[in-house]
Amino acid sequence: MTEFDPELFEAKYVHYFEELEAAYSNAYQQLHGEYDSTVLRAVDRQVLSESEPVYDGAGEFRVELPENPRKRVGAVADHEQFDTVLETLVDRIEDELRRTFEFDETA
Repeated sequence: MTEFDPELFEAKYVHYFEELEAAYSNAYQQLHGEYDSTVLRAVDRQVLSESEPVYDGAGEFRVELPENPRKRVGAVADHEQFDTVLETLVDRIEDELRRTFEFDETA
């Protein structure tokens, strides 16, 4: 485990690339089989691949999405699960980041 440093997180892809990759992957795996795989895959590959994890301080992370997530996934945006998958996956990534960097009390 790499000790978390908020200043180093500004250059997160240099200092914390493996941790970020693991957090995104773990979140995806948690939802695999729970939601339509076409929707989950589209959100992961076309929206979250261009997202930006941000540290807000006090152990809180958020995921900034690229503009127009619906437009990025095309017809998948019309699927009834799209909004739920996107919201749930972002929540899980934020949870995974807190857990990975040991801000989660249950870690």
